[in-house]
Amino acid sequence: MILVTGGAGFIGANFVLDWLRASDEPVVNLDALTYAGNPENLASLAGDPRHIFVQGDICDRDLIDRLLAEHRPRALVHFAAESHVDRSIHGPGDFIRTNVNGTFTLLEAARGY
Repeated sequence: MILVTGGAGFIGANFVLDWLRASDEPVVNLDALTYAGNPENLASLAGDPRHIFVQGDICDRDLIDRLLAEHRPRALVHFAAESHVDRSIHGPGDFIRTNVNGTFTLLEAARGY
């Protein structure tokens, strides 16, 4: 079992699809479904028991701790990020929150796990 963050975005979804095409190892896929996340990217996985989708925020430490404890992943693959540069000009706080604080939350949860 692996935990993937940002797995409904373009890069994350393609990683998840490739992973499950090449392996039977399950994926817990955590995505907040903001402007960059699109559940249609994962439509081909509907009903696939190897894919567990969780809508949630990487800044939510309680959620991250619960997912780690419940699913016991052997690895965490982190794609969740605010990545559209033009949006950072109009809303830099979202970039700091997700890219810095969210990544820090994941690192601290992984250390605790």
